[in-house]
Amino acid sequence: MATLGLVAWQVMSHYEIPPFTDKGAPVTYDQAGGTQHGKSAKTAAGSRTLMPTGPKAEFRNVKTLSDGTHVSVVTLDGPKSGFKGKVWVWAPKEYQDAKFATSGFPVMIALPGGPGNDSNYWSVGEFGPDGLSLEKSISTWYEEGRSKPFLLAMPILNPGPDTHGIYWDASDIPNQPKMGTWLTEDVPDLMKANFRTIKDRAGWSYMGSSTGGFASLKAVLKYPDKFKTAIANGPDIVPDSPLWRGHEKEMQENNPKVLAKRLAAAKGPDVYVAFQVGTKENAATISAVKNFMATYGKGPVHTRLWEIPDGTHNGATYLKKMEGPMQWISEQMEGPTPSS
Repeated sequence: MATLGLVAWQVMSHYEIPPFTDKGAPVTYDQAGGTQHGKSAKTAAGSRTLMPTGPKAEFRNVKTLSDGTHVSVVTLDGPKSGFKGKVWVWAPKEYQDAKFATSGFPVMIALPGGPGNDSNYWSVGEFGPDGLSLEKSISTWYEEGRSKPFLLAMPILNPGPDTHGIYWDASDIPNQPKMGTWLTEDVPDLMKANFRTIKDRAGWSYMGSSTGGFASLKAVLKYPDKFKTAIANGPDIVPDSPLWRGHEKEMQENNPKVLAKRLAAAKGPDVYVAFQVGTKENAATISAVKNFMATYGKGPVHTRLWEIPDGTHNGATYLKKMEGPMQWISEQMEGPTPSS
């Protein structure tokens, strides 16, 4: 009977039948504007840590990992963009470690390729026969000394599917949903409201693939005062959505080539962009990345390229070889700092 009960529990847990699963259960990280491990927000006053500002979001569990951490989701009604969409979040187990109770953690905003309008494959994706995931990989790399223990924010990228070649270039295209503001203001503000983060731009990074790679590259070049590093996997280099038609000036304001040239002329601040491309990707993508690096990867725009042998244009390819780029950008970033 005990064996039968165990089997029944496993079956009901697999099919997510309450109360045999915690999917959908509320998830609490920091008490926004309150305390953590009995430490008040004032403990971190004068430090580089920004304690949670509130309001507290209502996160719901999507998946519990083997180390007890949770991937959760909230529907965010972006106050600055006016766009409403889902954001998945994850905090590494170190976030609950008492020695980091008053320390801010770096944030990585991870963006998908493809439509990205109703999901974000970094949030619960398991890639390949080894079941790789971004969350598990970050935990492993941190233990190996290769990565910061990032907080992850994994928002949707587009307001709708890319039917008929329509996409939004992670930008505020006139007369369209303000996806640029959503990704660079509303999503970071959500993390600041609910987690201990780092005040300095050295605590903020992007990572994305394809269109998400373009968004990541553009974010650090357009807002170098807010974000310091990015990993751009097989990215587009210039905005090319058909929705830009008739809005040339606004399109150029979202062109990484223009932004990199402008940043060089201003002599900083320094940003760091790690590129990944698979050797079996579209030749035009590889060429565009290399040309961008040769032309604009100088002065305050620091770039490095990782070429993945036999790699193709997909998340599994990039994640499997991401430890090098992750280590390089982590070396440019801060936090967390254990208490004395």
